[in-house]
Amino acid sequence: LRISFLARIFPEAHFIYLYRDPRQVLSSMIEAWTSGGFRTYPHLPGWTGPAWSLLLVPGWRELIGRPLHEIVAAQWKITTRLLLDDLQALPVERCTSARYDVLLADPAAEIARLCAAAALDWDEAETALRLSKYTLSPPNADKWRRHEPEIQAVLPSLAGEVARAERFAAR
Repeated sequence: LRISFLARIFPEAHFIYLYRDPRQVLSSMIEAWTSGGFRTYPHLPGWTGPAWSLLLVPGWRELIGRPLHEIVAAQWKITTRLLLDDLQALPVERCTSARYDVLLADPAAEIARLCAAAALDWDEAETALRLSKYTLSPPNADKWRRHEPEIQAVLPSLAGEVARAERFAAR
């Protein structure tokens, strides 16, 4: 939620938009909330649900009392809308898109492409991506199915932002 600020203070910055299947993102967000390891606002005034995790989005008060899958869907939708609004306001040459599935499939080629787009040198040949220390479970295209009923229930409400994100990632 700081792209316009960062773009102003770093006028030469190049932004990379990483698109990941929203079902996978929602599943990972549910995992993050339920793990207890991503509590960003453990004592959020007025919040009555589980300790707030991940990004605190505008309109969070409207999510009080909602089930977790609806909370994470709202987080994703609001964040994606704001992110894309800011990225689309930048000159096209300041932003590059990448797809998470492509990055996983061929890290060396995708990182080389991204570095070239951002005019950066890359001196390592990645054959596989190392897991972040914050990874709860390794990447798997179908791991979202652990939460399939909840995710399927919220997907229709995300359709507009999903389509917008896919279009942006394809440019």
